[in-house]
Amino acid sequence: MQQNRNVERRTILKAAGASLAVAGLGATATACGGGTGAGDGTVTIRYSWWGAEDRAERINKSIALFEKKYPKIKVKTDFQQYTDFWKKFNTQASGGNPPDVFQNAIGFLRKYDAKNVLLDLSDQVEAGNLSLAGFRAGLEKFGEIDGKLLGVPVGSNSMALVIDKHVYTRAGVTPEQGWTWDDFDEAMKKIRDRTGRAGDSGMYGVMYLYDLYLRQNGKAFFTKDGLGFTEADLTQWWTKAEKSLKSGLVADPKKVVQVKPKSAVAAELAGSEFTWDNFTVRYTSEGKSEYGLAPIPTTDGKKTGQYLGSLMLSGSKRTQHPKEVAQFIDFMVHDPEVAKIMGYDRGVPATQAQYDAYQPTDPVNKAIAAYEESLVKAGVLQPITPHPNGADICEAAFLRIAEEMALGKRSVDDAVEQFFNESKTALAG
Repeated sequence: MQQNRNVERRTILKAAGASLAVAGLGATATACGGGTGAGDGTVTIRYSWWGAEDRAERINKSIALFEKKYPKIKVKTDFQQYTDFWKKFNTQASGGNPPDVFQNAIGFLRKYDAKNVLLDLSDQVEAGNLSLAGFRAGLEKFGEIDGKLLGVPVGSNSMALVIDKHVYTRAGVTPEQGWTWDDFDEAMKKIRDRTGRAGDSGMYGVMYLYDLYLRQNGKAFFTKDGLGFTEADLTQWWTKAEKSLKSGLVADPKKVVQVKPKSAVAAELAGSEFTWDNFTVRYTSEGKSEYGLAPIPTTDGKKTGQYLGSLMLSGSKRTQHPKEVAQFIDFMVHDPEVAKIMGYDRGVPATQAQYDAYQPTDPVNKAIAAYEESLVKAGVLQPITPHPNGADICEAAFLRIAEEMALGKRSVDDAVEQFFNESKTALAG
């Protein structure tokens, strides 16, 4: 849901090297307050997102279908890589000229709602311009904040353990739903001892994984207003990280940094890595082995703390065309032909109609769909924890400070103190 390297592992992987010079992409319109209108009744709305050229091509094809169905609505597009997107969006929002509709994530809803940027789409639902029917696994609630509909999901994903199948086979490890963290630690030892490879790439800076661990234990990374855990909690988590690193259960962080942007798993530094399920595509393209999805370890053998996350589409509160924005969002999340074009680029389709319309034939995407179906069947999915204003800054700090600790630049106590100091400032608004 954006954010540092892990958070946008869902998108930044494809974003490397993306540029604005993509054929068919128009420059952003500059009309104050959003899209423009023409004398013949045609209106133009601006749509911005982050991603790479492949996503741009898919989205442009989808927009062509939309404009054919709605000939009086034209869509101007703009995209950047993830970090560049938010820099530009911040500038536009501060100047009162954000795009009419844009790609969004859970970590930014409260932030931009507090800045009076986001359009409450509830009125458009009541007017019949946007339908919330047919969403999978309760995803229609994903963008609701304090009774306002600030985002509509376009796809879903969930945290998983991506494994090198051959490494796990050589180590004699078979992960199963309900395995515990003790089982996981034992598996890491077997991988280290039997294959000569670290068990994991470095899991302790992954905010979304720590959130699941906290949720398994009755807490959460965030509450509605701030952090949902204590300094003692984080000290325990990062102390275990330090021990795992020293014992060779976790890959050498210096080597992990050296192989970036390639993953430690694909670079054969580690046997597994916690990330979003739809990133299996990345490992297949980067590495030489065969990769799969394994369940999240548990504390009690049952509760994983998982939820379906999602990229979303949000509207600008300053748009002059809220109806057309709603119609565009509705089309992008419901139309079956869009699903066939987009595939799993933004996660598994959020609505059942699009999920049914796109049936993957390749092993990787079939495995992603099967994994999410297994989560629904196992009954482990729960509502996502709230993300307060400032959550994106906290997440970036969590990853950066954990990496500094792993590289020996900070002690555990110093890392914990620094994270809480930075988070206090970020969450104070």
